[in-house]
Amino acid sequence: MQVIAVNVGDTIPSGAVRVYKIRWVILFLFVLYSMSNAFQWIQYSIINNIIVRYYGVKPTMVDWLSMIYMVTYIPLIFPASWYLEKKGLRMAVLIGSCGTMIGSWVKVGSVSTDRFWVTFLGQCITAVSQIFILGIPPRLAAVWFGHDQVSTACAIGVFGNQLGVALGFLLPPAIVPDVDDMDVIGYWLSVMFYGIAGLTTALFVAIIFIFKEKPPTPPSTAALIQEEAGSYFQGVLRLMKNPGYILLLLSYGMNVGAFYAISTLLNQVVLVHFPGETENAGRIGLLIVLAGMLGSIVCGFVLDKTAKFKLVTLLVYIMSMVFMLGYTFVFHLETLWMVFVMAGLLGFFMTGYLPVGFEFAAELTYPEAEGTSSGLLNASAQFFGIFCTMADGQLLDSYGDMAANLLLVAVLFVGTIMTASIREDLRRQAAHKTAIHIDNNGPQV
Repeated sequence: MQVIAVNVGDTIPSGAVRVYKIRWVILFLFVLYSMSNAFQWIQYSIINNIIVRYYGVKPTMVDWLSMIYMVTYIPLIFPASWYLEKKGLRMAVLIGSCGTMIGSWVKVGSVSTDRFWVTFLGQCITAVSQIFILGIPPRLAAVWFGHDQVSTACAIGVFGNQLGVALGFLLPPAIVPDVDDMDVIGYWLSVMFYGIAGLTTALFVAIIFIFKEKPPTPPSTAALIQEEAGSYFQGVLRLMKNPGYILLLLSYGMNVGAFYAISTLLNQVVLVHFPGETENAGRIGLLIVLAGMLGSIVCGFVLDKTAKFKLVTLLVYIMSMVFMLGYTFVFHLETLWMVFVMAGLLGFFMTGYLPVGFEFAAELTYPEAEGTSSGLLNASAQFFGIFCTMADGQLLDSYGDMAANLLLVAVLFVGTIMTASIREDLRRQAAHKTAIHIDNNGPQV
């Protein structure tokens, strides 16, 4: 981010920082763009049994349609973060939106029982495109929003991804029927593919004409005094020498990786205990994410008002572990409504944790570029997501869902200990306090 460099204690001229109303339009457009990509991550796994029947592949191959998002992210996040830092928000979002659109149209051509490779190709393209999505919220929030809105804006940005996952849980089971007639399945898969292709095309056109790189003036004092961090790779090295960030990097990956595993295997776990309940499997996933969306907004608001970053992060992590334990055992009560209740409580904290981790990282690593710190967090999440999903899949096949879910409880327990060990060093908050001559938000135009 190119900003005006000033020294701590300098008199900051009036009007040097300002927020603009168009920031909400920019954020809303990003939310829709993120939603359109995240929807496609889970659209196959939540109807795993139907996709297996239609294409004649093993369930593991359908799981890979989800895991390909994780596999492609890890090696590509480094060049993507470098590109975001050097070329800025607009170019990164344009490339990601274009790739999401192209991948969506490729899937339109995959509606035939012998074209699993085509749908896999389309999924690979959309998976690569997500590298220009997951790390954007904290950067967009810092570039466009004032210091007392930045956590809320980041939470809303993450909200787009969660909304897409929620719709990915809800719509595929509602659109594609669980029947034996392949022609019927193919027709409704086509409807779903054309719908998302049309939406991504409209969003790409809107981004071309509306999405702006940055406002004319910085939105906060922290943005104004943020120093140039040097090269991208020097920034990564500095992050690797930050012990608090390393602990957060690992604990964040564990929490989000566990969520990825739960989401990918949800259809299979639900059908073990409740045969024929494909639609309810989608609804359970929907509830997890909707509750998480509420949790994200609540946590973002609390962070903006209290700046208690470590306390909020630790409490959310502990509650994620507690309700993961409850989620593990509730399936064996064989009562569907209780599964819904426990899934909602788990989702509130586990997926509500996403923006909390982003914002805590931004505080611990300031003045490093937000896209770099969040990009590495997401790489960690993808790594642990692959591990948790593959390990859980093996445990599910060999020992059942209780063993699989207990592994996730153990992962979250380790993550909780790591989170408790982080020393709270709120560098960005300290930067805000250096402004003594102006209101950090400035006038709104």
